[in-house]
Amino acid sequence: MSFEEKHKKGYELLHEKDLDKSLDVARDLQRIDPDAPEGYTLEGEVMQKLGQWEASVTSFDDAIEKDSDNGRLYNMRGYAQLNEDNLDKAKEDFDRAIELDDLPSAHRNLVLYKLMSGDGKGAITYLLDRIRAEPKDVENWILMGDLMKKGGHDEKAKTYYEQVLKMDPNNEYVKNLLEQE
Repeated sequence: MSFEEKHKKGYELLHEKDLDKSLDVARDLQRIDPDAPEGYTLEGEVMQKLGQWEASVTSFDDAIEKDSDNGRLYNMRGYAQLNEDNLDKAKEDFDRAIELDDLPSAHRNLVLYKLMSGDGKGAITYLLDRIRAEPKDVENWILMGDLMKKGGHDEKAKTYYEQVLKMDPNNEYVKNLLEQE
């Protein structure tokens, strides 16, 4: 099996939630090519699924050392940092991910950072700006609906969720939320 095939298999196992085997593949990839970021990236993602945030940070440190211009790696490490309550480091990683690749997921993670830092108003303002900049990104609309719902603004939340269904009529998450009302 080639490196690429093994890498693909590792992610298939990750998505099937066979984390032990996926981790075995990650470590095998690291042995095959210790200078490639793929094995460390896969390991970092497995560690996140296991809730082992510190180990995830370490794996992404290794991956970034091998591929320092990959915004996705900074975003993933930032998410692990967020879960470790290393908020300043998380923000640095999200900012770097946005600078490199302008990743929508990094923008959403920056919203989470703002919320965890106690800047709820800033989080909502930032997210509204993201909705204006990327009006077809349903994930931003969902996140805003979730924020409104958490804040007790059920009617406002409903309007965001209804907008999601206009763009993505098969969105199960939102359909389930609206059915519960």
